Amino acid sequence: MEQLTLTTPALLFSAISLIMLAYTNRFLAYASVIRNLHDIYLEKKDTSLLRQIKNLKLRLNLTRWMQIFGISSLLFCVLTMFLIYINFLVVAAYIFGFALVLLIISLALLIKEIQISAKALKHHIADIEEHLEKK
Repeated sequence: MEQLTLTTPALLFSAISLIMLAYTNRFLAYASVIRNLHDIYLEKKDTSLLRQIKNLKLRLNLTRWMQIFGISSLLFCVLTMFLIYINFLVVAAYIFGFALVLLIISLALLIKEIQISAKALKHHIADIEEHLEKK
């Protein structure tokens, strides 16, 4: 293995920052949709809205865990840079590996969340198609 330098973990900063921005946007979008569905539910008491809110709650929790693992990965990248700076190279290599594992977990949760989102959208499309076929 080549020696770990300060630039190696620093390369992940921009990638993790962009990922965190995307995660935050997802989180805010879900929060907005949930608030809107909540208001509609209080007016109509439609139980189908409860299923949607339950689905969004799961997706919101996944997004929160994606953020936690992503931020932790960034934190361990910074720790890696500090350890390299004080010349603890072996420990830095293990910490950097751990940061990569955290990033992998975050991205795996993103895949799961996208699958749930796609499934929910397929249900909406099926409802629309069914409605159109009745006309």
